[in-house]
Amino acid sequence: MRIKLSVLLICFVALMMPVAGFAQFAGATSDDLYASSGFSNPESNNDAIMTDMSKDADGDGVKDKRDDCPDTPAGVAVDEKGCPLDSDNDKIVDYLDKCAMVPGLAKLNGCPDQDKDDVADKDDACPEVPGLARFQGCPDSDADGIQDALDKCPNLKGLDRFKGCPDTDNDGIDDTNDKCPGTEAGIKVDVNGCTADVDRDGIIDSDDKCPDTPKGVKVDMKGCPADTDGDGVIDTNDKCPTTKGEGSTNGCPVIKEDVKKRLNFAARGIQFESGKSTLKSSSNPMLDEVVSILQMYTDYNLQITGHTDNVGGDDLNMQLSQDRVDVVKSYLLGKGVAASRLEAKGLGETKPIASNDNDAGRTQNRRVELELFIR
Repeated sequence: MRIKLSVLLICFVALMMPVAGFAQFAGATSDDLYASSGFSNPESNNDAIMTDMSKDADGDGVKDKRDDCPDTPAGVAVDEKGCPLDSDNDKIVDYLDKCAMVPGLAKLNGCPDQDKDDVADKDDACPEVPGLARFQGCPDSDADGIQDALDKCPNLKGLDRFKGCPDTDNDGIDDTNDKCPGTEAGIKVDVNGCTADVDRDGIIDSDDKCPDTPKGVKVDMKGCPADTDGDGVIDTNDKCPTTKGEGSTNGCPVIKEDVKKRLNFAARGIQFESGKSTLKSSSNPMLDEVVSILQMYTDYNLQITGHTDNVGGDDLNMQLSQDRVDVVKSYLLGKGVAASRLEAKGLGETKPIASNDNDAGRTQNRRVELELFIR
């Protein structure tokens, strides 16, 4: 059929053209003849059609004629229509889907987000609880920048240095360990968060002018060692803390020499009935003088010591001496002297000051001694 058409075409061209023109086309191909006639060569068109039907531009194995996605990137798996696979039907093709087998969200590259915190479940350390990307999807309930799993106080906004717990009064002790969480700003505190008193003197350090006072030392309102009587001897070392000691080492008033003489004179004047513990009336003025001295030196106490000569038995003399000092003590008590300031001790004949071989010596040995002392 094709041969017949070509012959007819040649005859037609020959009739229509002059001899010279015919000679020109004598060696022409059928395509040339079709072209000069204005017709197309049916054989050439058929070849082009055959070429178009076998074309696969994206090389995905699906011919372009049946390929709904002719520009699929090379190497991408496609379905029967030539389009990239979407295994989980989430409208995100597998080659772009980081979770190709599980339906997910486009904003998370095809991965699911169970807790809706914008952190894909595959990257979410806490997939069932909404959290923050910076903590791999785990929560920070109090928004203090410390994730709950590491936060000792997950529901209270706190500080890194205290593992997420707060320090309300900013004293450097977190509230969980602060026994005084409302301490005033700027006040130094101890390990418990309470106002510091390093020397434990009862004066807080911020008000203590002597914050290193030794333990047990009584202090004044400024936290310094107290000197109540202002004699230069602190109360802790002052045996007479309420009376000026006038330069003495123990803080007590120094007994004047004339007072010592008065006391010794009074002691020598204390007389008893012979062999008895009965005071002679002449002793009363002497004992009144002793009361007067005790009233002058209120920080001092009085030691009353009784002695006898060697006449009579040892036990008898020991008892007699004790009875006599007890009588002296009773007299002083009757004059208002406190019992706590008086000590009475009988020593019998054990401490003679003279010979018991004569009357003069025995007279000296029968005596009462008085001595002021500080406890």
